[in-house]
Amino acid sequence: MKLPSILQRFQRALPTVQSLTLLFVRVTCGWNFFLAGKGKLGHIEATTEFFASLSLPAPHAHAVLIGSLEMVGGLLLLSGLFTRAIAIPLAATMIVAYATAHREEGFLSLSDFTDQAPFSFLVACLIAIAFGAGRYSIDQYLQPWIAKKYPIASIVS
Repeated sequence: MKLPSILQRFQRALPTVQSLTLLFVRVTCGWNFFLAGKGKLGHIEATTEFFASLSLPAPHAHAVLIGSLEMVGGLLLLSGLFTRAIAIPLAATMIVAYATAHREEGFLSLSDFTDQAPFSFLVACLIAIAFGAGRYSIDQYLQPWIAKKYPIASIVS
């Protein structure tokens, strides 16, 4: 088999590999966001106390807001519905988590930063913002309708 033939096959397979990778990232991250939000809401008193210990204003309201955002946002990521739009506030919550709950140990070194719980969530959200949901998503099926109704809008790359 000649090298150009191998490269052509590889290039033809790339869109499928990309979409499967995005599906994997969305499903794993979405499910874990859902579980994290469910845990926060399921133990709202403990979450409120934890947020109060971080000196967050209105800790109960923040606990409900973040728990709800993580649950709903996780399901939206998992399904690939409004992926880029929901990834933005989810990424913001991970940045706030670094700035509050992980501020002591998260910024000592690069390995300390990457070892923290918000890291994989933040990376997955940044991937979703940059690349969208991919072919295997609800966004993909909505794209023709949205493009017809709003010609300049694109929710899928």
